[in-house]
Amino acid sequence: MTTEHSRRDFLRWAGVTASAAAFAPLVAGRASADPTPPGNPWARAEYISAKVHRPHFPNRWFDIRQYGAVGDGATDCTQAVRQAIAACHTAGGGHVLVPAGRFLTGPIHLLSNVDLHVTAEAVVLFSQRPADYLPAVLTRFEGVELYNYSPLIYAFEQENIGITGAGVLDGQADNQHWWPWKGKAEYGWKKGDPKQDAARARLFAMAEQGVPVEQRVFGEGDCLRSSFIEPYRCRNVLIEGVTIVRSPMWEIHPTLSENVLVQNVTVNSHGPNNDGCDPESSRMVVIRGCTFDTGDDCIAIKAGRNADGRRVNVPSEDILIEDCLMRDGHGGVTIGSEMSGGVRNVFARNCEMSSPNLDIALRFKTNSVRGGFITDVYARDIRIGEVAGAVIDVNFFYEEGPGYGFNPVVRNIDVRDLTVGQAGRALNLRGYADDHITNVTLTNVDFGTTGKPGVVEYVDNLVLRNVVENGQPLVLASA
Repeated sequence: MTTEHSRRDFLRWAGVTASAAAFAPLVAGRASADPTPPGNPWARAEYISAKVHRPHFPNRWFDIRQYGAVGDGATDCTQAVRQAIAACHTAGGGHVLVPAGRFLTGPIHLLSNVDLHVTAEAVVLFSQRPADYLPAVLTRFEGVELYNYSPLIYAFEQENIGITGAGVLDGQADNQHWWPWKGKAEYGWKKGDPKQDAARARLFAMAEQGVPVEQRVFGEGDCLRSSFIEPYRCRNVLIEGVTIVRSPMWEIHPTLSENVLVQNVTVNSHGPNNDGCDPESSRMVVIRGCTFDTGDDCIAIKAGRNADGRRVNVPSEDILIEDCLMRDGHGGVTIGSEMSGGVRNVFARNCEMSSPNLDIALRFKTNSVRGGFITDVYARDIRIGEVAGAVIDVNFFYEEGPGYGFNPVVRNIDVRDLTVGQAGRALNLRGYADDHITNVTLTNVDFGTTGKPGVVEYVDNLVLRNVVENGQPLVLASA
C-alpha cells in the first residue's frame, strides 16, 4: 500500500524534536511565563478565552460549482472540492463555498488560510467507500500514531484553517458502513463479518514494541475507522456553526494542534466511539456554545495512549469549555482514557447536561497502564438534570486497573456551583492503595436525588463546602 506522505517526509516530520521548529509553543509547553496571577485559577480561563480567537480569512470566495461540483447527491465532487481548495490556497487564502445542494465527496484535505464554508442549505455527503480514503495518512487511532484511512476532513501541519457555516456534514456511517467494524451486533456486525479487533491489537503491540511509526501502515482490510474532522499538527483552527451527523468514529479530533476554536457546533451521532470533541495533545483550545448528543463521550480530552503516548509526550493543556449542552453520551466532560501524555489546566463553566442516556457528568478515566497525569481541573456553574451513573467519577480501575507499573497522578480538582436533579450516585472516586487521588474540593454543590451511596476510596484532602445530597449535608470520609 502507498502512503500519502513519503518515508523521507515522515522522517522529516516524525517525532517531537522534528516538529519543534514549526510548532515550538505546543511541543515545548508554554513559550513564556504564566501571565495569570497565583491563587486565581479562573484568571487562566480568561486568558485562554482572550488568546484563542477566529483566524482571519481574506474576502475571496471560491464556489465549488465553478470547479465542476454538482449538488445532486450522486455526482462525485471530490476533485472539484480539491481544486477549489488548491485555488483558494494559491491565491493567498479565503473561503471555499459549498452552496445549497447535496454534494458527495471523498476526504477533504484543507490547506493553510482556507475556510471551508458550508451554507445553511448545503449538505456535504462523505463517501461510504473506505477505499476512497486511501492513500493512508499520518493520524492517530485511539491515541496511537499510524498511517491509516484519511479522516473525512483532514489537515496536516497547516495554519489558519476553518470549517464554518450553518450546513450539515454527513459522514453517512450506519449499520452497513463503518460502524459494523466495531464488531458489535448492535452496530450491524454479524458473525463472519470483518471487524477491527485483530488490527487494533496489532497496532497496540507495534507501539509497545517501539516499531517506528512509518512501519505502522494500515488500511484496506484492517477495519480501523477514522475520525471525522482531524487537524493534525495545525495552528489557528476554527470549526464553527456546522452540524455533524453519522460519524465513523470520533467527530472533532484536534491532534498536536494549538489555538483551536470549536464554536456553536451541533454534533448528533450515535455510532460506536462517536465522541463529540476530543482535543488530543493540544493546547489553547476553546469549546464554546456547542450541543453534543453522542454515542460516546460528549467531550473527551486525550493525550496519547500507553507507550506511544509517553513517546510523543505532549500533554493537552489550557482548555476552556463553556456554554455547552450535553445530552446522550458516556460522559459529559471526560478526561481520558488515552491520557499518557498528561492533561492540565482544564476549565468548564456554564454548561448543561441532562439525559437518561448520559452515564456520567464529569468523568476522569485512567489506570496503571495509561499513567500520565490529570492536574488542575476546574468546573463551575454546571446544571445537570438527569445522569444515570455518578455525577463525578474519578476511576483508576478503568479497563486494566492496577499493577502495571505506570500509576497515574490525579490532583487538584475543584468543582463549585453545581446542581443536579437526579443521579445514580453523587461520587465515584477510586484511587489505589499505593496511589491516592489528592485535593478534590466541592463547593456549593447540590447532588439532588441519588439512588446509591457514593464511593470514596484512597482520596486525600477531599474538601466539602456546602454540599448536599438527598436534601441533607453530604458527609464522606476518605478511605
